[in-house]
Amino acid sequence: MQNHQLRAAQVNHVDNGTMKIQVTSTVGLIPVENARVTISYTGDPENTLEQISTNAEGQSEVLTLAAPPLEYSMEPDQSQPYAEYTVEVEAEGYRPVSVEGVDVFSGELSLQNVKMEPLEVSEQDMKNIVIPANTLFGNFPPKIAEAEIKPVDESGEIVLSRVVVPEYVVVHDGTPGDSTAGDYYVKYKDYIKNVASSEIYATWPDSTIRANILAIMSFTMNRVYTEWYRNKGYDFTITSSTAYDHKWVYGRNYFASISRVVDEMFTNFLSRPNVKQPILTQYCDGQRVTCPNWLSQWGSKYLGDQNYSAIEILRYYYGSNMYINEAEEISGIPASWPRENLQVGSTGQKVRQMQEQLNRIAQVYTSIPRITADGSFGPATQTAVRRFQSVFGLPQTGVVDYATWYKISEIYVGVTRIAELV
Repeated sequence: MQNHQLRAAQVNHVDNGTMKIQVTSTVGLIPVENARVTISYTGDPENTLEQISTNAEGQSEVLTLAAPPLEYSMEPDQSQPYAEYTVEVEAEGYRPVSVEGVDVFSGELSLQNVKMEPLEVSEQDMKNIVIPANTLFGNFPPKIAEAEIKPVDESGEIVLSRVVVPEYVVVHDGTPGDSTAGDYYVKYKDYIKNVASSEIYATWPDSTIRANILAIMSFTMNRVYTEWYRNKGYDFTITSSTAYDHKWVYGRNYFASISRVVDEMFTNFLSRPNVKQPILTQYCDGQRVTCPNWLSQWGSKYLGDQNYSAIEILRYYYGSNMYINEAEEISGIPASWPRENLQVGSTGQKVRQMQEQLNRIAQVYTSIPRITADGSFGPATQTAVRRFQSVFGLPQTGVVDYATWYKISEIYVGVTRIAELV
């Protein structure tokens, strides 16, 4: 696949990052083929840098784009560490979409998902999405402190009897009391990827990214488990306000390094002994705002530089009695992972179910070859799995591991629904 190199002089930067665009319909998760994608630098919107089309999977080529030097994202108070691009997408039969401020870091793959509304659903003018600054670089209100463990002895306070990973969270795009803010149904994994991409830098050490994602997931799971906002009379799960919850941005891009970690860890949360609910793990940037006994984002970066593991980073800030736990159930998933990898030589009902789901997905994503759903994992199944992994950005091992199993389940659920919630 050919990469397109953009002249660094156009944006006065010296490094490069990459971007890939995925275009799907809001109805049925159908990929939009032959969508026309135009890329420009956000600071110079009239100067088109690249025009490309999507393939049968609704995906663009991987574009190589100029980005600021890597070291800008390694220390606070530097120049802006990411470049900003505008992505405009047009397709026959769909409402056009513009996404402004798609960020690209040196050495990182930026993934921009664009959902297009069919004209029979919406005949409005172009849909404009504007991505604000990362919270480490922009100015956002600090978190208002709360107790990390919520009371459980009040009648009606706790709705759920066990920790369940939700299929969707309802995000209120504003402060809790802002009645003019919209509410969005967002897939749980997509929500976590969005928040992490909004609040930390994808260039940071892997253990730092994992520690921050675990804190984001545990906080979110506490909101889900305690029905925090619903018990206050609201109809949403969580807000996009950094003063109350996390920064979530409608329509923003996320990063391959962050996406991979979320796919591997999305059932995890943080626990303390004899506390059933996920811990409300609060944090701050650690530079403009300090927060004793909470995780410092910049501090976690420096610990990652020193080869601290994710749990060591978390215990450094939250104490030695913090543990990584796993949810008992994943809502909306047809069947749970079989607790062992499926690969050439595997047999049984789990293999058959996976094959049936792949065949259904292949009706929409036609580059995935059809296979015989016989419960026997042979070379043909391995080839189909590899192609699926290629299409959906997973390591192309041909092995159905934890991340691949749940990605197959997620896409299967999406393509078999009449319409997406969002």
